[in-house]
Amino acid sequence: MRQYIRLFDFSQKVDYRTEVLAGLTVALALIPEAVAFALIAGLSPLTGLYAAFVVGLITSIFGGRPGMISGATGAIAVVIVALAARHGVEYVFATVVLAGVMQVLAGVLRLGKFIRLVPHPVMFGFVNGLAIVIFMAQLAQFKTPEGEWLTGTPLYIMLGFVLLTMAIIWGLPKLTRVIPASLVAILVVAGIIIGLNIDTRTVGDIASIGGGFPPFHMPAIPFTLETLAIILPYAAIVAGVGLIESLLTLNLLDEITNTRGRSNKEAVAQGAANILSGVFSGMGGCAMIGQSLINVSSGARARLSGIIAAVMLLVFVMFAAPLIEQLPMAALVGVMFMVAIGTFEWASLRTFGRMPRHDVFVMLVVMAITVFFHNLAVAVLAGVIISALVFAWENAKRIRARKYVDGQGVKHYEIFGPLFFGSVQAFNEKFDITGDPNEVIIDFAESRVVDMSGIEALNRLTERYREAGKEVHLRHLSADCRQLLKNAEEVIDVNILEDPSYKVVLDRI
Repeated sequence: MRQYIRLFDFSQKVDYRTEVLAGLTVALALIPEAVAFALIAGLSPLTGLYAAFVVGLITSIFGGRPGMISGATGAIAVVIVALAARHGVEYVFATVVLAGVMQVLAGVLRLGKFIRLVPHPVMFGFVNGLAIVIFMAQLAQFKTPEGEWLTGTPLYIMLGFVLLTMAIIWGLPKLTRVIPASLVAILVVAGIIIGLNIDTRTVGDIASIGGGFPPFHMPAIPFTLETLAIILPYAAIVAGVGLIESLLTLNLLDEITNTRGRSNKEAVAQGAANILSGVFSGMGGCAMIGQSLINVSSGARARLSGIIAAVMLLVFVMFAAPLIEQLPMAALVGVMFMVAIGTFEWASLRTFGRMPRHDVFVMLVVMAITVFFHNLAVAVLAGVIISALVFAWENAKRIRARKYVDGQGVKHYEIFGPLFFGSVQAFNEKFDITGDPNEVIIDFAESRVVDMSGIEALNRLTERYREAGKEVHLRHLSADCRQLLKNAEEVIDVNILEDPSYKVVLDRI
């Protein structure tokens, strides 16, 4: 029987000390993020913290990518902010539950494999855009509560401790990797600021994080079609954004750790986590690329670190809120700055002038949409669509025809390249119906009829030959092409020459 929880599978090598310390580091980094995202959505800080606990715990135990951290995210907050303002928090909870159901269905239907359709330039744009968003989100800590930029001594103190945090994270691994550098940096900077009683911004200045165990609470909304019409569009967007961000983060961690996660299992786990988050007073969430990179860079590779992070977050909320609220934001900002620097694909800058121009364009478009609109789903979909159109255009130009007349006076057209909507015009231009002999053979040994546009092109071509009093045969059509023609037999009438049977390799994944 396949094992789904490998926390206590001793055949898997787990460094428990590293996992625990990495989890503690992530828990500290989760607090200001969860609070900030809840405030962005217009909700109580505890709503974000409860979501971080529930989503983080469930996905760490049952998810498809050990080491990946999930919780309340800015992408979800941006989607639900309008819903929260217009209809209230109860509709947010219901939306999160419905989005979770959609994500579970996506996993059960094995739709996670479609993440493989995301081209590499889109991944570059996604990662780079997210790195810039992470960096820019920290700039709010350099402002006063009134929205003015810090000046003078407060600014110098903030900058100094941020730089000290970054220096420790950069330099400590060169000396030792026994303790995660991010955790050491947070503790050292916090010790200096608290010990010297330096006046600077702390977690408590953002909001109080004290609370109890997440209360079970069914959304108090009328169960009517009108309610469904309100929450369904938001739920679909939340589900889509959550899955896209989670599965792209999963792919990124796969590359970093040289392992392979399970996208459909992750989709089911994300959905179950959001369902539970919605009924335990949480705003819902998805994978968090910043915290995931903190976790992985700290050496965590198993599920234990994520579980520790979620549990410790709840412990902080229930028992250690006054202590955690004294943590300086400068330390946490420094950690996130280093995450942003590590997230950015600096190698992508070297691709300018080396990659095809359309790939560079796709990367820049995805990055720009991510940065300016903070909508990862739209950014990725736009990148995929542009890449698909470019691919179609490039393939449309590749259709060719080799022509010759055999000893019996039969004209042969050997077609190379796919026949689909983009190549139909070029395909039609290959034929000389008026000048061709009475019998013509079109050979598809090196081509395939891909879609209905290709079938219609064949239909029109054969009609034109028939009107000219000439006979046309199709040869070497693969089995799937013949099935397309059979399905469209009421639309098209062609003479297919029978060839010896052969097999075509099909993707059955």
